[in-house]
Amino acid sequence: MVNQAPDDFGYGVIEGFFGRLWPWEARQNYARFLQENGYQYYIYAPKNDPCLRTQWPAFWPLETWTALHQLGEVYHQAGLAWGIGLNLYEIYFNYDQQTRQQLIAKIKYLNQLKPDILAILFDDMRGDCDRIAQLQAEITHLIADLSIASTLIICPTYYSSSPILDRLFGERPPDYLETLGQSIDPAVHIFWTGPEICSNAYPLEHLQDIGQQLGRKPFIWDNYPVNDSARMSPFLHLRAFENRPYQMAEWTAGHAVNPMNQAYLSQIPLQTLALSYQQQGDYQPSEALQAAAQSLCGPDLAQRLIEDIPLFQDQGLNQLSSATKAELIQQYQAFSSPYAQEVCHWLQGEYPFDPDCLTN
Repeated sequence: MVNQAPDDFGYGVIEGFFGRLWPWEARQNYARFLQENGYQYYIYAPKNDPCLRTQWPAFWPLETWTALHQLGEVYHQAGLAWGIGLNLYEIYFNYDQQTRQQLIAKIKYLNQLKPDILAILFDDMRGDCDRIAQLQAEITHLIADLSIASTLIICPTYYSSSPILDRLFGERPPDYLETLGQSIDPAVHIFWTGPEICSNAYPLEHLQDIGQQLGRKPFIWDNYPVNDSARMSPFLHLRAFENRPYQMAEWTAGHAVNPMNQAYLSQIPLQTLALSYQQQGDYQPSEALQAAAQSLCGPDLAQRLIEDIPLFQDQGLNQLSSATKAELIQQYQAFSSPYAQEVCHWLQGEYPFDPDCLTN
């Protein structure tokens, strides 16, 4: 069984979105960024990696396997926890002996990557299954007995209070969270996105209520600044984090942020979350945004990005004229920067919506 994670597990990043994947170079560069900003862990869990979701029993090609080995080493050398997120796509609909053997083989295979964290993800899949909570607990305990990871986190199928999940994946069973919490070892953390799938705030009363249902503090999966849904993919979310009080460090078991498909631009809001925890009551979102953009991008590009936030985050790609896009591309091509390059790629339509992402 996994060990109990420390109370100060803190905040980290989970690459858990649909759509265009991050480059391996960006993932490696994140180790330094996270270390410098007080983040404690990174979890590799992109939904478009078939070996982590729709084809979860499969093993990676040698090239990907080698890259993952190297990625784990980079994070360990940086003194950060390194994790894998395995999305067991609808496993409980055919959880027979053969499936269990495939799962055992996969966990032993993942152990070779020496993960500190193993996230078992039951999200974004059908939930209209008899005894779903009990089956998910059984699967979790089998994995816990095999995994070398010191921290185990599961994501429920119904990971938010939002009724959207019931419409998409089937109505949640009565007492689903209570049954899951009672059935799963207290040492295992449970992800929760909040009142909504993409929550604007995390009120203490809500977190306390969910904690009572789960029998443990919720581990927040924060869907800001992620932009992979049909509604959000035409936008770049660059503004500072708000309505995440620093007291969340006491109210929750951890805080994992799901970033955008744009790895480098995501660093701007991510740095503001770090500042909110560090500055506590002195945190000012507008000042944090200025500080983050300037430290990451330099003063000229930072000013350009901040001026264009109303276009990128409010108006959105679909509302920009061809002439405006062309003008913006020309302006950002003048900067030799991965941040500016991602803006250009976004303006050129290189981050298309992935219809596998059903939630908004």
